[in-house]
Amino acid sequence: QVQLIESGGGLVQAGASLRLSCVASGDTFSLYVMGWFRQAPGKEREFVAATLRTPGVTYYADSVKGRFAISRDNAKNTVYMQMNSLEPGDTARYYCAARRTGAPKRADYDYWGQGTQVTVSS
Repeated sequence: QVQLIESGGGLVQAGASLRLSCVASGDTFSLYVMGWFRQAPGKEREFVAATLRTPGVTYYADSVKGRFAISRDNAKNTVYMQMNSLEPGDTARYYCAARRTGAPKRADYDYWGQGTQVTVSS
């Protein structure tokens, strides 16, 4: 069983930056693909970014490419997402997720955190 705890969300103005963190516990972190998803009110949960077990191998949704950066520190059991040039359309609850196998962009991850709210005002 893996526990995931996100932090770093908040209320910011358009153009600002935030860094989300997700600390994992309960199993060997380096064995897991880590992803970030988001869900806005009235919308389905959508893929944002993922990093494979090897740091530096990453995937992004087209909507965040060039603005967001996912990274992981296996020594700290932590995955990060640096979010720059935030837009009102980025407003959502952001979830950290972990999986051992499977496609990194699919939402059928094995473990999920409780999420952290990001609100971007115009």
